[in-house]
This record gives sequence, structure tokens and C-alpha cells, in this order.
Amino acid sequence: MSENKDKWLNFLALTTVILALGATISTLSVGKYSNRSILKQTQASNQWAYYQAKSIKGYLYELQKEKLETDLKVLPVSTPQDVIQDFQKRIDSYDSSIKRYETEKGDIQKQALGLEKERDEAAVHSQQFGIAVILLQLAILLSSIASVMKKKPVWALGIFLGVGGFIYLANGYWLFF
Repeated sequence: MSENKDKWLNFLALTTVILALGATISTLSVGKYSNRSILKQTQASNQWAYYQAKSIKGYLYELQKEKLETDLKVLPVSTPQDVIQDFQKRIDSYDSSIKRYETEKGDIQKQALGLEKERDEAAVHSQQFGIAVILLQLAILLSSIASVMKKKPVWALGIFLGVGGFIYLANGYWLFF
């Protein structure tokens, strides 16, 4: 009878080591994906700030263009043609800049939204690994209690939680559900 107890305790020790390995991998992965999520959020924020700067610059060009258009309308009839042409060239230049800023803003917006999507995906992975860590830590705890109390049902419950932890660990990488 003592030999049987020793045998299952050896398996208990082995399962505890495997659970600890899974918990370690999950913990490292939580950190990796959490850092990735934070990095992508920072990059997205930078892109949105850049977008805002382009918006402000574009708005300034719009104001200047409107001012020149107004000034052009109130010029006296006797204004030399080269002055009128200079006004029109500057208006056209401002209009070109406004269009360029709008195009650039569209590109920046796409990049920012892409970074936000990457941030959200990393957060989902991180959450799955976090659940895995919790389940695996509980499984290790129950295995330790089973070892001290010499109770197989407690060990079985620990194994059950450990399997759940490994499922969440795998889901953290491949997102099955």
C-alpha cells in the first residue's frame, strides 16, 4: 500500500512541475502581449497626434486661402494683372497644400486604426494568457495541498484546473474561442 502512495505522489510531483512550466510560459506570454498592446497604443496615439497636427496645418492653409480669395475680390479694378496672377498662384498653392494634407491625413488615419487593431488583438491574447496563469496557479496550489494532505481527489481537481489552464494557454496563441 505504501508503494502505491509513493507512486502516485511521484506523478503528483511531475504534474506540479508541468503545471509550473505552463504557468511560467503563460506569465512570460502575458508580459509579451501586454507590452505589445502598450507599444501599439503609444504608436497609435503618436499617429493621432500627427493627424491632428496635419489637420491644424490644413486649417491654417484654408484660412489663408479664404483671406486671399476675399482680398482678391476687393482689389480695385485698376490692380495690375501680375498682382492678380500672384494672388491666384498663392491661392492655387494653398489649395494644393490643403488637398495634400487631406490625403496625408487619410494615410495617417489608416495607420492609426491599424495600430489600434493590433493593440486590441494583443490585448485579447494577453487576457487569455492571464486566465491561463490563474488556472495554472490554482492547479499548482491544489497539487501542493494534495501532496501535504495525501488526497487524490484534491490532486484530480488540480489536474482538471491545469487542463483548463493549458487550454487557455493554447488559446492565447491561436485564439480558438
